[in-house]
Amino acid sequence: MSTDAASGDDDLKERVTNFLRRNFPQIQMHGGSAAIQNLDRESGEVTIMLGGACSGCGISPMTIQAIKSRMVKEIPEIEMVHAETGMGGGGGHEESMSPSFPGESSGEEADSDEGPQAPF
Repeated sequence: MSTDAASGDDDLKERVTNFLRRNFPQIQMHGGSAAIQNLDRESGEVTIMLGGACSGCGISPMTIQAIKSRMVKEIPEIEMVHAETGMGGGGGHEESMSPSFPGESSGEEADSDEGPQAPF
């Protein structure tokens, strides 16, 4: 039976990898990478680490959100997706990964220096 479980895990891992390649080719096209850090078939949880150019990319939070919302819809065995770039302190704090938009402030962070805002 353990070979069946291992085979099922390999199949699920392959489907997750193919999902990332198929749905997010721009990650590799822009010098980034996406790797499965952990896959727990029993709980339906997967952890994805975005690296390379994704680590400093301003739109990586939106890429992460797209991965999270699409993967659970397309792969029924996946119930929860954890994804990070390694820039959030390594603790998986999703709050630090939220995108910001010009003119938007989050209250306590209003005085922080986030750099220049986009001209659009």
